[in-house]
Amino acid sequence: MLDDGGGMRRRDLARYHDVAATTKVRGEGIGFAGVGIKIGLLVSEEVLTETRRGRHHSATIWRLGSRHRAPWKWIPPPGLVADHGTAVRLRLKNALSPLLDAGFIEAALRRHFQPLFDPELAEILAERYPRGVRFVINDRALGAEAWQAPERAPIAVRLPRKRRPAASGYLVRDPLPLREESRGLAISTFGKVIKRGWEWLGLAPVTPDRIGGLIEAPALAQALTLNKADFIRTGPRGAVYLAYRKAIQESVARQLAEWGDLREAGAEARRRAARPVERDLEAVLVDLADEFPLLAALVERRAGGQRTLPMGRGPGMPEPVAKVISHGEPAPGVAAEVRQSRESLGVAPNLAASVAPPASEATVPSSGSPHRPARYGLSIQFEPRSDDVELARLVETTVWINEAHPAYRRAAASRSEGYHIALATALALAPLAVEPAKEHAFLTTFLAAWGSALERRVSRRRK
Repeated sequence: MLDDGGGMRRRDLARYHDVAATTKVRGEGIGFAGVGIKIGLLVSEEVLTETRRGRHHSATIWRLGSRHRAPWKWIPPPGLVADHGTAVRLRLKNALSPLLDAGFIEAALRRHFQPLFDPELAEILAERYPRGVRFVINDRALGAEAWQAPERAPIAVRLPRKRRPAASGYLVRDPLPLREESRGLAISTFGKVIKRGWEWLGLAPVTPDRIGGLIEAPALAQALTLNKADFIRTGPRGAVYLAYRKAIQESVARQLAEWGDLREAGAEARRRAARPVERDLEAVLVDLADEFPLLAALVERRAGGQRTLPMGRGPGMPEPVAKVISHGEPAPGVAAEVRQSRESLGVAPNLAASVAPPASEATVPSSGSPHRPARYGLSIQFEPRSDDVELARLVETTVWINEAHPAYRRAAASRSEGYHIALATALALAPLAVEPAKEHAFLTTFLAAWGSALERRVSRRRK
């Protein structure tokens, strides 16, 4: 693998071998903490890296000695880099590995870096890649490839008081079912596809197997997790991701409504049953966050009891923004990211430096109206899953109620949807909050807190 980038200095190449260490800055690219090359090390007998930056020209060989040791040494540059850039050569343990097949590599590149091949997204990516991006495999350049479909609708996501789209892409619809890997909406940043499907967006079209699409949002690079397979949902960076997700939801929902593909049958009745539960969920999760810390990722709790992100004009700000201030310890999600990355790399804890990106303040686009609260907590949605025995499931920050379950139909017939939704929500949250042996105690505590929330609401009305 060879690129024509800026290359590295000798001291940067030395740091390149340290776990969870990098010269890159979060938000300036999709790479962070050098996770990619460490994963490549796991399948290689040795990794040769050569880099050239100005007069700095150096190379190293690196191998995995054991679970806890990865020795490396300096070697004379073999001449893989002519002018500037970095070259990496992996000598794989398995000679029959698909990583050596040109067709497999091309398919993986086109799937995971689809925006870089699509001419329609060249404009929004031009600021990041002014010279464009070109992939070459075995001296053969890979050509551009647009998504061909009978129906195609452009999607432009604009933030308040901004003329240029903050994210753009398109939706496609086909009369026949799409391939499994093409279904749903893909979200990418800097040309790298991070998630694909409908679950991350919290929308359920009537024909989800016939609709696909792609949205590129460069600003979401700052909200990437260390493994670049998901987005952070806590702290300032999480607030940015959730704000973009909400804006994309609105844009996509409008287009689905134009196509007549937005699931609406019976939706208003179900939403009426879910609203009281959603209102109480905020108080319930805040009350239970101390006893079950993992629930804190689903609701924002600020100093002084603030439970929403106020949207309004701050002092000295040229436009309406929401300020999210982080005090004290880093968000639990950051520590969890580093811990998961260490485990996936098979590195002992004492070899990995802790990474806590500095985050003291972030801005989230607002709607323009001062002092209007916006909730980024748990939400309730409905979907039919006749082949699933579960009452509900948790996806991102959305609890999806299985409306095809016989228990839900019985609850709807007896007008007790509220209790069913609360119970299903508790069952969906239990695996996240506690270990399997303690799920019964969690369900009891959750339902008790949910009942107390109703009592507090009645008390407030009387006052």
